[in-house]
Amino acid sequence: MHYKNSEEYEPISYVPHVESHGTSEIWRTLTILTVLTVVDIILYFTMPLTGFRNFIFIVLGIVKAYYIVASFMHMKHEKIDLAACILVPLLFVLGLIAGLLYEGNFWLLNP
Repeated sequence: MHYKNSEEYEPISYVPHVESHGTSEIWRTLTILTVLTVVDIILYFTMPLTGFRNFIFIVLGIVKAYYIVASFMHMKHEKIDLAACILVPLLFVLGLIAGLLYEGNFWLLNP
């Protein structure tokens, strides 16, 4: 469409109104991740080298990854089908890790 002069054309910008959740959710996520990281660091320097310590680190890492994916990748607002497409392969990867650790004699606590 061609206009002869600029006075005939008035652009209309459509900017939808979006409800903001505010920054409280971001601060809550930051606080949870900070607390988990501090606990992780404290346990690293205070616990002896055992398989239980490694298990705790794996669990804390999975919990931190959940919060990062849920908050910053907005997965907690998605439908269950999309979340399942992400989480089901993760379960296979965790099974692979468990199998590799078992085959590598990780569970045997030989000194």
